[in-house]
Amino acid sequence: MTSRRQFFAGAGTVAAAVTAGAVSRVALAALPEPVLQMRADTMPPLTPNSGRPYNPVVTLNGWTLPWRMNNGVKEFHLVAEPVVREMAPGMKAHLWGYNGQSPGPTIEVVEGDRVRIFVTNKLPEHTSMHWHGQRLPNGMDGVSGLTQPSIQPGKTFVYEFVARRPGTFMYHPHADEMTQMAMGMMGFWVTHPKAKHPLISEVDRDFCFLLAAYDIDPGSYTPKIMTMLDFNLWTWNSRLFPGIDSFNVRHGDRVRMRIGNLTMTNHPIHVHGHEFEVTGTDGGPVPKTARWPEVTTDIGVGQMRQIEFIADEEGDWAMHCHKSHHTMNAMGHNVPTMIGVDHSGVAARINKLIPDYMVMGERGMADMAEMEMPLPDNTIPMMTGQGPFGGVEMGGMFSVLKVRREQKRGDYSDPGWFRHPPGMQAREWTGAAPPTPRASDAGGGAMPRVATPVTNQRPGTSGATVEVQVRKPVGTAGHGGHGQ
Repeated sequence: MTSRRQFFAGAGTVAAAVTAGAVSRVALAALPEPVLQMRADTMPPLTPNSGRPYNPVVTLNGWTLPWRMNNGVKEFHLVAEPVVREMAPGMKAHLWGYNGQSPGPTIEVVEGDRVRIFVTNKLPEHTSMHWHGQRLPNGMDGVSGLTQPSIQPGKTFVYEFVARRPGTFMYHPHADEMTQMAMGMMGFWVTHPKAKHPLISEVDRDFCFLLAAYDIDPGSYTPKIMTMLDFNLWTWNSRLFPGIDSFNVRHGDRVRMRIGNLTMTNHPIHVHGHEFEVTGTDGGPVPKTARWPEVTTDIGVGQMRQIEFIADEEGDWAMHCHKSHHTMNAMGHNVPTMIGVDHSGVAARINKLIPDYMVMGERGMADMAEMEMPLPDNTIPMMTGQGPFGGVEMGGMFSVLKVRREQKRGDYSDPGWFRHPPGMQAREWTGAAPPTPRASDAGGGAMPRVATPVTNQRPGTSGATVEVQVRKPVGTAGHGGHGQ
């Protein structure tokens, strides 16, 4: 994390800040220095050194934005700019983000804080900033053209409001959203309660991350911004497995995970080995009478979900989106299904015509993870990641919840792979196999099918088969001229 004292050098009109709300000339004369982060590692929680105390969050493969106190006001500085984001080792993307990264840094405040956020635009086009889910004055809502003028390139706007209610929120542009959100412009916002809250538990670990989708052709660096549905990279905080850090917790910890969805589809997030409750949304805490245990929760477009559980089962537990194609990296969606197709004797002959031909998918797609295929530059395999027992064969929205008794309180470092106690792991069976019962028919039903002989004959005939003749309509025939 670095600070740029010369940030405004050569910025032209940036120093002449344009306000989205009333602030003093003194506040505008000395903006807080923009703090930048270039690493994609999960940074330690930022313990507050001023203002009201709180238990900080940990941003998955991200960080929390520092602030300064100015006459009782918390001041932050966000810089919208082009960034280079390492999505996984061996792959980088040219995105737009904030303060050197996509997503931008997490903003943490306390209920009742007056906050002042300066937003400097270093993009090649105008932007704005919307504080998703917040209660605030209409003029601070950040919808370009509706509640404010756009922030033009080289300009700085300031937003000021009181964080009125605790909860989990996010920020993103409301200007040229199709482009800017497809390019990775988003960030997390957490408002902590100012006092003990009957519906907000105190937790030992508090994680947050955003769901984002990109369409980046293999070998290229920049997302295709016109894609609506057919994305090929599904990310947590703009990272892909195996580049997503693990969630490292202490056995017995109460764990909270805050998840926001800024993709164009829903994501059923599934946690192995534990039951959790949805304890909050961007609308606020969920009443205790409305909570129930589950292992998967669906997060819709533009929604936030806050889940909590007690990490009381040791091990390395998978956590992922349960849409199977969201746990794969860039792939061709038009690859034909070749399961069961016998290529023996054929592949050699095809190779004489096409020297680089290779058999794909005749036994399933797991072989793809083991093939040493040359990949385009800046591309990672469709399924990858090595675990202690071989290939994990995952990608995209996948990580691991690591629960350890020896993990110290407040220690977020990776403890390594779990060592299973003797006799507590699936193993190969070498004895005689038990009999395998199989269903012999479809079974009965509430409306059993009546078996009727199928014949191709006209009623009253001798049973001779009849040739079916199809006549194609000609002329208009009431179909608007389709036959012409």
